[in-house]
Amino acid sequence: QFQLVESGGGLVQAGGSLRLSCAASGSILSFNAMGWYRQAPGKQRELVAKITSGGNTDYAGSVKGRFTISRDNAKNTVYLQMNRLDSEDTGVYYCAAGVYDRFVNYWGQGTQVTVSS
Repeated sequence: QFQLVESGGGLVQAGGSLRLSCAASGSILSFNAMGWYRQAPGKQRELVAKITSGGNTDYAGSVKGRFTISRDNAKNTVYLQMNRLDSEDTGVYYCAAGVYDRFVNYWGQGTQVTVSS
């Protein structure tokens, strides 16, 4: 069964950085895109960043210029480098495989990111 396992979350001060990793149990090349979503307390899950199989990237406006998504196909791993974090970035971050407008093929279990002000 295909699985995604996130790591790298934690507590960080505002202005700091974190790098999230998402390790897949199988090849990620077959998916149209890989993505990172986040869910803040009391809010809906939102797409933060995605990267296509061809390497094209797209970001939510709130993180553009601060976050960078990347992938290592040989390691079946996707990364999210997050810089200049602020309290609005607090939430559970989920890795996704197969990212479409209305659904996702696979979800990871999530990793908590907490930014203290």
